[in-house]
Amino acid sequence: MKRMVWFLRFAIAILVGACPASAETRIKDIVDFKGIRTNQLVGYGLVVGLGGTGDSLKSSPFTQQSMQSMLDRMGVNIRGYQARTRNVAAVMVTAELPALSQKGSRIDVSVASLGDAKSLSGGTLILTALSGADDVVYGVAQGPIIVSGFSASGDAQSVTLGVPTSGRIANGAIVERDAPGGFAEGQSLELFLRNPDFRTAIRIVDAINSYGTRHFGIRLAREKDFRSVRIRKPDSIALARLFAEIGDLTVEPDQVARVVIDERTGTIVIGRDVRVSTVAVAHGNISVQVTESPQVSQPLPFSEGETVVVPSTDVQLNESGGSVSTVQGASLQELVSALNRMGLKPQGIIAILQTIKSAGALQAELVVQ
Repeated sequence: MKRMVWFLRFAIAILVGACPASAETRIKDIVDFKGIRTNQLVGYGLVVGLGGTGDSLKSSPFTQQSMQSMLDRMGVNIRGYQARTRNVAAVMVTAELPALSQKGSRIDVSVASLGDAKSLSGGTLILTALSGADDVVYGVAQGPIIVSGFSASGDAQSVTLGVPTSGRIANGAIVERDAPGGFAEGQSLELFLRNPDFRTAIRIVDAINSYGTRHFGIRLAREKDFRSVRIRKPDSIALARLFAEIGDLTVEPDQVARVVIDERTGTIVIGRDVRVSTVAVAHGNISVQVTESPQVSQPLPFSEGETVVVPSTDVQLNESGGSVSTVQGASLQELVSALNRMGLKPQGIIAILQTIKSAGALQAELVVQ
């Protein structure tokens, strides 16, 4: 725990000391262009070639039905027969269709078992259609599966490393239909902020207008709201080039003062603009130690008594800390320094921040995960 406290102080000190007063970011790293987006694809298929690690057809009837349907399409009729193979597994296939993808391009796919298969290692995915949310097929996937995990078992023990029931196929899908969306050579374009903020939107507009005035003699951008910015395209430049040049412009994004706490791992992230009003803090640690020392009670010789175990419990209560400290954190640097001077552990810092927020002295949004 001491090592964790030292690491937390060291990391916060680096972040506070290394952050410059002005941290400018490229516009393309904080916005999305309207009409340019990815799409999720999903499909259901079969993996064959598993060495006895596939679905048990008795426990996974959908695997048997899918296998029968596949063989029917290939002219093989096994209806009425009870298949007992363990070399087939039903899987869900997922992929992400990149923006502006064209027919013939290849994308990666992920494969995950749907039944009770023990491993997909060594299996091959059979031709599987991949559909979008509109139920239109945009691609087909097929190929050998690469699994990072493995499972081994014996009569008395089994070992599993990673997740052997899921894997990936690099370039395993072929796009059969152009991706939906895109942009046309229109006169009005829009940018969407990933972290909506009025000040950030205004700074983006000012940067784009400064660029437009220098190169075209006109103002190109106008803020629509705190989430979107509308841009007018000049006639003398192609849309792709305009996107490229606007994306390389830099601005300093604004952000809401926020403190994020993860109680499970003891992680605390404090935003740069967090402010704390003057407040007095007292934090004490109480430790309770319970020791069980059972004793054996022996009866006298030649008596009719019985040997019994008599419980003996020792409870000790120790209280440390408890000193009152004044925290007047006008900035992130002063807040972190004040908490570190109190010698608090991560869980103690979390409790302090939550209490300061309840007292109304933490001028920031507190997010507990």
